[in-house]
Amino acid sequence: MVTTPRAPSPQAVHPVYVIGGGPGGLAVAAALRARGVRAVVLEKSDAVGASWRAHYDRLRLHTTRRLSALPGLKMPRSFGRWVARADVVRYLETYAEKHELEIVTGVEVHRVERSGADWVLHATGGRLLTGSAVVVATGYNHTPHLPEWPGRHEYGERLVHACAYRNPEPYAGQDVLVVGIGNTGAEIAADLAGGGAARVRLAVRTVPHIVRRTTLGWPAQRSGILVRRLPVFLVDRMGALLARFASPDLTAHGLPRPDKGLATRQREGAIPVQDVGLVDAVRAGKVEIVAAVEGFEDGEVLLADGSRIAPDAVIAATGYRRALEPLLGHLDVLDGRGLPVAHGARSPRGASGLYFTGFTNPISGMFRELARDAERIARRIARQSARAAAKRGADQDGGGAGRSGQRADQDGGGAGRDGRGVDGAGQVPDRAGRVPDQAGQVSDRAGRVPDQA
Repeated sequence: MVTTPRAPSPQAVHPVYVIGGGPGGLAVAAALRARGVRAVVLEKSDAVGASWRAHYDRLRLHTTRRLSALPGLKMPRSFGRWVARADVVRYLETYAEKHELEIVTGVEVHRVERSGADWVLHATGGRLLTGSAVVVATGYNHTPHLPEWPGRHEYGERLVHACAYRNPEPYAGQDVLVVGIGNTGAEIAADLAGGGAARVRLAVRTVPHIVRRTTLGWPAQRSGILVRRLPVFLVDRMGALLARFASPDLTAHGLPRPDKGLATRQREGAIPVQDVGLVDAVRAGKVEIVAAVEGFEDGEVLLADGSRIAPDAVIAATGYRRALEPLLGHLDVLDGRGLPVAHGARSPRGASGLYFTGFTNPISGMFRELARDAERIARRIARQSARAAAKRGADQDGGGAGRSGQRADQDGGGAGRDGRGVDGAGQVPDRAGRVPDQAGQVSDRAGRVPDQA
């Protein structure tokens, strides 16, 4: 990929709007800019990488630094092999600056609609933004999900979602129940066990596959890349053989081996749990495995095996929802689980120019797949933009334009001379692609908004 910034193409009437300023959205915007296609990133928070800023402190990428870089910028060696959360945030800020991305912060898109060959985005403040294409990159882990357990509202502030967890300090000396044994729940349980909690229990409904992050120096991510296109049954068998000598049997501690294969579970949406301390904590008795949570009653937690426990705090690592229905549910582009029916460079049927990235949970690594998707989406959009420009040129040559060669917009001026879309309040993104907020403020290229001073 060419990383030297290119001037945006004057041929496109409207920019490409990228919804979401996380790694997926930034990668697509950079790949488009490298191909001369103007892209404007819309981020509802006040800075890029909002979800990474909010994660718990000890989080690190479960994928290696070399296989996690986005197009056009390597991750520094100083980050180490397993990149820390804070370094990911710094990397995303640097990425936006290096590629001179056009980022508008504080703008949330509520609805996307088709308008002829273009797309109209209904955004914060009544804005109506017209784009030649739209890339949805709002993230796989978008909206925290808390099950409707009976009696959970009576448990009050002692029950929180894992998104509110930062570090073990507030739980020092407490009896804590962690609900859910995905990667987040497993890591929080291990963090608590080593961070001063008096007792840590981990509620498990479905036993996951637990894999080592590395085996003899070989990262699990590389294995995921090698097997990702093999038949499911074959990967299941290979995973079972590997588990016999690479993963300890924790049956005696309440974690028997899963009854479904690794690839089968991944297709159901459950990727393997990478061991970053859980196995040792379970074997040492620092994390106790208990049955799944069924509800809350009289200040106690009801478990699936009929037992009751009374922890001081409950942390629910019960996952997230994509929450795409309000944005796109009316377009018939989502499946029964609320996930896009098409991904990457493919648009859903009847929705040409609408793209999705980051809505899978691959064993080959999320950042790696975001980078690959970005290049593919950018290539497709660039080709379509070139075709559209050629068609407009042919129409003008045939007498479709006036003496100056300019063509009036069908809606009476929906785009300025430089191709900038007008929003519903009459506001226009500036030449840096920024839309003023209600106070007239705009963000800088890294997505930061100046304070009132």
